[in-house]
Amino acid sequence: MTIADNYRRIRETIPQTVSIVVAAKTRTPEEVAELLHAGATDIGENYVQEGVAMRRALGGGAGPARWHMIGHLQKNKINKALATFDVIQTVDSAETAAAIDKRAGAAGRNIIPLYIEINIGSEDTKAGVSPEDHEPFEEYMERFVRNLSHLEHVRIEGLMTMGPRFGNPEDSRPYFRRVKRIFDRIAALDAPNVEMKHLSMGMTNSYRVAIEEGSNMVRIGTAIFGQRET
Repeated sequence: MTIADNYRRIRETIPQTVSIVVAAKTRTPEEVAELLHAGATDIGENYVQEGVAMRRALGGGAGPARWHMIGHLQKNKINKALATFDVIQTVDSAETAAAIDKRAGAAGRNIIPLYIEINIGSEDTKAGVSPEDHEPFEEYMERFVRNLSHLEHVRIEGLMTMGPRFGNPEDSRPYFRRVKRIFDRIAALDAPNVEMKHLSMGMTNSYRVAIEEGSNMVRIGTAIFGQRET
């Protein structure tokens, strides 16, 4: 099967209300163009420089797709990120959110959608706001989002998590379930500049379980492209 076939098969097997962000890390412009032609609407890149290069290579072929920053964003790359991405999924501090807000204003960006990244497994190797560092975590997340709601040029539109990586995706279920509860609590805050639309959780190994637990956005690479060459 081609990568276009893989994308269409996955698209047909999950609800239309769930967005697929194609995780395009290390992939070629030709591969991404094939997926866009097959109907892909959202493309994710882990590194700002790869996103810049990909959009430049695709040119007008990128069409109306939305571009998502799904890797850790360094503050010195914010300006380039704002010129490249429509959505930043990996905000994990008030300082980063404030820096994005300030530079978005200076660049003339009216509103940039942000998701808060949660390191729900409190893993040392992953970025994101960690429950281990902020207990009681649910209450902390409400305060965290309220503190960002005054920013003028950003809007909090969702949460993002990777979840711990297990061989058995069922083991991820309680982590996804907890993030969904946090998502619902924040959605109920009715805070300004907070419009919780997207719960981005689940990847190739775990997206089915994530969807069952409330995810409406999954980030898939390997199931579409196959294993990366090493």
